[in-house]
Amino acid sequence: MPETRIFLLNELKMKAVVYEKYGPPEVLELREIPKPVPKDNEVLVKVYATTVTAGDWRMRKADPFLVRIMAGLFKPTRVKILGFELAGVVEEVGSEVKSFRKGDRVFAWCGFKFGGYAEYKCLPENDYICVMPSNMTFEEAAAVPVGGLTAVWFLKSAGIQKEHKVLIYGASGSVGTFAVQLAKYFGAHVTAVCSTANVDLVKSIGADEVVDYTREDFTKMDSRFDFVFDAVSKASKSACKKMLKPTGKYISVLSSPKKQKNTLLFLKEVIESGKLKSVIDRRYTFEQIREAHAYVESYRKKGNVVINVLES
Repeated sequence: MPETRIFLLNELKMKAVVYEKYGPPEVLELREIPKPVPKDNEVLVKVYATTVTAGDWRMRKADPFLVRIMAGLFKPTRVKILGFELAGVVEEVGSEVKSFRKGDRVFAWCGFKFGGYAEYKCLPENDYICVMPSNMTFEEAAAVPVGGLTAVWFLKSAGIQKEHKVLIYGASGSVGTFAVQLAKYFGAHVTAVCSTANVDLVKSIGADEVVDYTREDFTKMDSRFDFVFDAVSKASKSACKKMLKPTGKYISVLSSPKKQKNTLLFLKEVIESGKLKSVIDRRYTFEQIREAHAYVESYRKKGNVVINVLES
């Protein structure tokens, strides 16, 4: 009897990466914590893959300082498990859930509650969660929500139209690689800006023209654009203003676009049509989460860095 009791208690535990103070990647610790139980309107997802995004390492490091207002002034108190996005399998559904059932393969954006760095995550049915694209792996699907949703929201907020001339700065990052492909999907002519090492990558995902910023000052181009999208918040509005048509717009990931609930479903449809894919730079195990954070913080990543929480 005592052995059975211990076994049941162990079943209610899960592994998660927790941080209890701000700092370098070493503050991340892999621990056993209680497994969550879904509320009536929630699904319990068994997480197979998550990612490391700029948002994750900035939360971990409290950079910028405003992060502390969101997570806790002196130490993280409101958010202790990072992970913006995930892909996995529905293990359990609440009594009121109608859209999902046990066994569904799903991908999701966790929002600013985070929580993807865990073996299990509860998400409300009406959150940004959707059945995975049929032509993607867990790794590929986990990399879609943050970059894909951000790219769509900004492109639509700029009013992208067929034959628009668009410049995307930071085209080799997570948001940038999705933005290049989606701008092409919407019928725009895309000029992408990146470094020498990423020129071939950006061409391979559909950019019409590529400018290597290490060899050419893109702000001195003669071309004029319907909008300039700074996908890495490093190109100032003043520097880009002269590149815009009279009615042109400058948009940056630092601003807040209008969010739409059905966007994840839209991305699923575009992916299944073969017009959108995830660019994955590196893959790490759950135990290598510190290494993954250090790499992403180095600003060297191309596209996305994936963490395999469970073997698929």
